[in-house]
Amino acid sequence: MPFAWFVALRYLRDSRGMTLLILSAVSVGVSVVVFLSALINGLQTALIDKTLGSQAHVVVHTAREVPRHFADSTAERGVARVTQTVAQRLRSIDQWPSVLSEVEGIREVTAVSPTIVGSGFAARADATLPVVVRGVDPERFLAVIDLRPRMLEGKLDIAGDAVAIGATLADDLGVHVGDKLRITSSEQRSDVVTVSGIFGLGNAAVDKTWVLTSLRHAQALFALPGGATTIELKVTNVFDAEPIAELIHERTGLDADSWMRLNAELLSGLSAQSSSKSMIQFFVVLAVALGIASVLIVSVVQKSREIGILRAVGTQPRRVLAVFLIQGGVLGFVGSLFGGGLGALFAILFENLALGPDGRPRFPVTLNASLFLSASAMATCVGLLAAAIPARRAARLDPATAIRSG
Repeated sequence: MPFAWFVALRYLRDSRGMTLLILSAVSVGVSVVVFLSALINGLQTALIDKTLGSQAHVVVHTAREVPRHFADSTAERGVARVTQTVAQRLRSIDQWPSVLSEVEGIREVTAVSPTIVGSGFAARADATLPVVVRGVDPERFLAVIDLRPRMLEGKLDIAGDAVAIGATLADDLGVHVGDKLRITSSEQRSDVVTVSGIFGLGNAAVDKTWVLTSLRHAQALFALPGGATTIELKVTNVFDAEPIAELIHERTGLDADSWMRLNAELLSGLSAQSSSKSMIQFFVVLAVALGIASVLIVSVVQKSREIGILRAVGTQPRRVLAVFLIQGGVLGFVGSLFGGGLGALFAILFENLALGPDGRPRFPVTLNASLFLSASAMATCVGLLAAAIPARRAARLDPATAIRSG
């Protein structure tokens, strides 16, 4: 065993009480970091999954029609300009198949789906309710928003005149799989359709309004033969959605809205959670660093005579420096191992104790290898940094003074 390691471990063993005390402090600190990180990461993941479970990561569409300017001939002097707001009508993306190919060529894009999205009414017997009609290509659409696990009745079969509708809408209209209802679009075109499936996404607005039909059927309902009003995308990393939307806008000239822009309040909440996690980690790290540093400073004072003897017999200052740095690193690393296990245990117990009415955890946690590796690396680095000051003090001790005063 190298000399520095032998002396460092010997010092830790001789001061068992202080060693156990600082290991306990490091373990508690790391367990707090692991527990809170797992809890906040789990909550963020659950929020993102619920949000993106019913929407694409990026939506490409035509730009809004701009207001028109008219000259006011009634003005007595000069010419006044009057701005008239333009009513927004449902428009197809010009040459959308070429845009689809362009977007599919972006490396970060994993799925693309052409869609027609328009408003209308669903009627059955005396009930008439406003709906959002979405015409989709089933195979492409399921790659962006996978509804198959969310089907409560029937299946997502929207060929011909078949449609799939939200669970709340189905309850409000009193329909089940196999029943018929009339869909009337904003273009005053209507058709009688058959309900082939009922889905529940857990989003009140979606479950109450969505009617999914085929792209061809929606083209007929909204008088857009061969058209598509939006192109919906799924990307590899959800937090890269905004830069990808900007890239699409630059390449195509079309408007591209990311989920981050459409859900600005959610993103602000996620950022606040991340900031609070970072602040808690900072204070935990500070407490651990002060604990390790204080213990090692006391150790230097207690063992100043021994350090002086080591220096007197020819031990180089860098080896004395290494002795205390090794102690700090060992305390941080070993404490992180115990703390990581303790934090994971707390997280699992908390997840299993706080259950909702459906038996699912109210506060899901996310435990992965990267969390434990980062916590271990953080504790080890903090241990080394905290040991730097007492290590330098030990290395600079004058042998004669240390032996005489020790």
